[in-house]
Amino acid sequence: MTSRPTSADYIYSIFTDFTELHGDRRFGDDKAVIGGIAWLEDIPVTVIGIEKGHDTAERMERSFGAPEPEGYRKALRLMRQAEKFKRPVITFVDTSGAYCGIEAEERGQGAAIAENLMEMSALTVPVISILIGEGGSGGALALAVSDRVWMLENAVYSVISPEGCASILWRDTAKAAEAAAALCLTAQDALSLGIAEKVISEDRLGTDAFYTSLRNDIVREIRALMEAGDLRENRYMRFRSFGGYQS
Repeated sequence: MTSRPTSADYIYSIFTDFTELHGDRRFGDDKAVIGGIAWLEDIPVTVIGIEKGHDTAERMERSFGAPEPEGYRKALRLMRQAEKFKRPVITFVDTSGAYCGIEAEERGQGAAIAENLMEMSALTVPVISILIGEGGSGGALALAVSDRVWMLENAVYSVISPEGCASILWRDTAKAAEAAAALCLTAQDALSLGIAEKVISEDRLGTDAFYTSLRNDIVREIRALMEAGDLRENRYMRFRSFGGYQS
């Protein structure tokens, strides 16, 4: 049992009149991804989240927040719908990575993630992604090719887990701490590197005051992005700036 808020907690606490939409129209409905349409004050939006669940039964039902191809394709379907109706998109990311079972690979896991990366980069509506816990590898990035990336202060964002990194580089998972330092996976690391634009304090995590403050921040940012000019070009330049260095 976990008391840390999941994507569903954020969605139902921040937005009103949320209507969940199901299925990818190709295979099925992945319960690790929830999404639909809602109101953010007076702004109609599309909201999508990777959902882990709270108790053991729900976490198993939702594959512990590890989406299969259908989850990413459902998210893509909703984002294309948002583009059609000019609705901003807000995503909540919390996954250790995409589901790695053979069934997911057979149904095109890699292609589903790649298609999300490509399509999200071309959206003409504002996109904000909020990492609320784990941000693992392409499974997280598939919902985070955004105009703004925010992270809770105890969230992480990394291409691989420290244990996985240590096992590859040193063949020794005991070096996970050393790998974690090298990966620069904390919210403060992401902020200093320009990968995230905002770190959200967890002092009042899960309280009404916390959700109200976050709602107000999202509204302000969405309104600013609506006036920001060519979002696709700005998003392209945002990602092009990653990895820059001074000799």
